[in-house]
Amino acid sequence: MDIATTLNAAERAGLEVQVNAFNTALNGAKAPKQDLDKDDFLKILITQLQHQDPTKPMEDREFIAQMAQFSSLEQMTNMSTQFTELTSAMKGAQAMNLIGREVEILQGDSFIQGEVEAVTGGAYPQLMVNGAFYDYDDISKVTR
Repeated sequence: MDIATTLNAAERAGLEVQVNAFNTALNGAKAPKQDLDKDDFLKILITQLQHQDPTKPMEDREFIAQMAQFSSLEQMTNMSTQFTELTSAMKGAQAMNLIGREVEILQGDSFIQGEVEAVTGGAYPQLMVNGAFYDYDDISKVTR
């Protein structure tokens, strides 16, 4: 059954947005953990404290240095999260500014040209060009 004959343009666009969001979520969920985060650092520190030699307790300076490292790690993690959110918001704002402008979109080996008719919001904005939605990241040129 051809899906194009059973759905109108608005329904197809909505379905395409949902499918792309689902695929993006699936791809993000499969990524293996490659870096240590603040929780891993804290677990190491707690394990170290639990297994230290009672006759040679950790010196205050070492403990303070490790806590300072943990605090720095936490602040860097928070900044990274905030930068990711800021980047996402900026991408959405840039996409909204393209409404009514002429764009060229790279789709596989071909280019699609047309006027941006609508834009979806969110972390992964999509543009409606010639009645179909395309990822914001696929834009290769903005002309008008």
